[in-house]
Amino acid sequence: MTLEVRVRPEAEEDIADAATWYEDQLPGLGQDFLDQVLEKLLSIAKQPEMFPVVYKDIRRALLNRFPFAIYYRKETDAIVVLAVIHGSRNPRHWKKRT
Repeated sequence: MTLEVRVRPEAEEDIADAATWYEDQLPGLGQDFLDQVLEKLLSIAKQPEMFPVVYKDIRRALLNRFPFAIYYRKETDAIVVLAVIHGSRNPRHWKKRT
């Protein structure tokens, strides 16, 4: 069963900021980033328990091509994406959103 994915506004902003930054570096790279995020969100929706728990009930899925991680929580009827952040960011950044 594939669960609905709900991306919180803060995570949407994370995604938009990163895509803009990549697009500024090289035209088309921002779209590549967005494609990678979408691909990973589809994987999470299909198999949310495939990715490891990193804090309480929060799981982390790493993007394949970009050094970003998607932090999410599996709820009864949906996946809630809390953050999409660069791997070098301080973990406190996304933990505040739990």
